[in-house]
Amino acid sequence: MNIQKNISLKKYNTFRIDVRAKEFVEINSYKEIQSLISSGILNNKKFFILGGGSNILFTKDFDGIVVNINTKGKKLIKEDSEHIYLSVSAGEDWQDFVEYCLKNNYAGVENLSLIPGTVGAAPVQNIGAYGVELQDVFYELQAIEIKSGKKVKFSKDDCEFSYRNSIFKNKFKNKYIILSVIFKLNKHPKIKTEYGNIKQELKKSGIKNPGIKEISEAICNIRRNKLPDIEKIGCAGSFFKNPIVDEKIFLELKNKFPEIAAYKLPDSKYKLAAGWLIEECGFKGKTIGKAGIYKDQALVIVNRGDASASDIINVMKKVQQAVYEKFRVRLLPEVNVV
Repeated sequence: MNIQKNISLKKYNTFRIDVRAKEFVEINSYKEIQSLISSGILNNKKFFILGGGSNILFTKDFDGIVVNINTKGKKLIKEDSEHIYLSVSAGEDWQDFVEYCLKNNYAGVENLSLIPGTVGAAPVQNIGAYGVELQDVFYELQAIEIKSGKKVKFSKDDCEFSYRNSIFKNKFKNKYIILSVIFKLNKHPKIKTEYGNIKQELKKSGIKNPGIKEISEAICNIRRNKLPDIEKIGCAGSFFKNPIVDEKIFLELKNKFPEIAAYKLPDSKYKLAAGWLIEECGFKGKTIGKAGIYKDQALVIVNRGDASASDIINVMKKVQQAVYEKFRVRLLPEVNVV
């Protein structure tokens, strides 16, 4: 376990913000996690657990230790006539995991294709896309309590999943390090094409009876066409959450803005398309200083080259203000601002 000093985090966050960590350590095994915790380092100083760095905005140098989880491994735990239970190490790249499932015909995560990040970070955020959320394929996770060093299992109920949220972002923030996640995957696919432009993309490709590979390919095409390549343009994907409003508020907005994009939820609430709200305020493709809004997707704030965190925050605040003034709806960031 090699603890490094004064390390740039630019290559460890997809916004490519050039801040530094006072200390930095990469963890490649469970034994190294045990050593780190038993050393007491995390109990005595400020720390940050870092996965793929794809959902974070560092606003300043980190005066503590950044712990980069890079553990690897996939293991079949059990199976029955309907399901596969697969344990995946926290440091595994999410898209690599999705492709592994596609190769083995394990269904359930195909709609979550091409989401940047790691497996361990996925339940923290309860990642989601195109009608599927992490909680839909989640069975259990194993974590280690930082204070005691004890291994703990968390069921789906224990995680308290909600829209882009979990217990690990609130009550148990900085209390545990996620070691692995067990996914409950389907042997018999339940194809979901209702959300977004999936049907149109399949039709364009002449596909009438898609399997999980075709669904994944369609979603990858959609994402590549409307989202920037994070290897070339600094961003964190969707910056804002889609706001959820009561039916009364939705109907008032619908009356005033008939074209408003929204999805009805089971509890009679409505999820508004934040990208549509932002685009209606004229921000799509707009540059503000060294940052701006991506030309093909208004949900995405981009680093135009050498933007600082304050440049990104400035864009965020301008968007939030404009959307609230026009629609009286508050946009909240999906990205973790540190």
